[in-house]
Amino acid sequence: MQNKKRLMATKTLAYCALLSALSVVLARMIIPMLDSSTRFSIEAVPIFIAGMLFGPLAGGLVGFVADATGTLFSPYGFNPIFCVPPILYGVCGGLFRHFLSKGVTISRLTASLLPPVVFGSLLYQSMTLAIVYPTGTFLQSFLLKLTTRSVQFAITGVLDVLVIYLLFKSRIFTRMGLWPARKRQNKE
Repeated sequence: MQNKKRLMATKTLAYCALLSALSVVLARMIIPMLDSSTRFSIEAVPIFIAGMLFGPLAGGLVGFVADATGTLFSPYGFNPIFCVPPILYGVCGGLFRHFLSKGVTISRLTASLLPPVVFGSLLYQSMTLAIVYPTGTFLQSFLLKLTTRSVQFAITGVLDVLVIYLLFKSRIFTRMGLWPARKRQNKE
């Protein structure tokens, strides 16, 4: 039999599935949603870590799977336009992994998490929530969502950075042979 080039090794796929499941639990099982647009959770941590450890494609897939699976436990149902921010967390984790492999510091993590927080969770998600769940005119709804979500993501952003920083400081991913980021062979 010929050795076929695979997109993802079985071990990587298993880690990604575990990180997706962890994100669902952190998002929907631990802290209840106050309404359709407010949820204080650290669900982005496993998604971002998937990108850091396995690259932007794996991180994006973990973000999509976690969000799509999480809708099974939500009264709001699945809407694909809401999948963009979780995908962005995973992709950015992968895009910034070589930057972070030079040292996982609070300032580097903050810089790496800013694009998905600002462009995905704040701007994009506030806009889509204003379209899907309007409260007045679009502009009123957008500004209201943007204001409340800014407070929400100021808090959860700090928590995300601290949790990821502490996980990497504990060297758990180094002991597992997953960090620092490097090209991996597709071995099982």
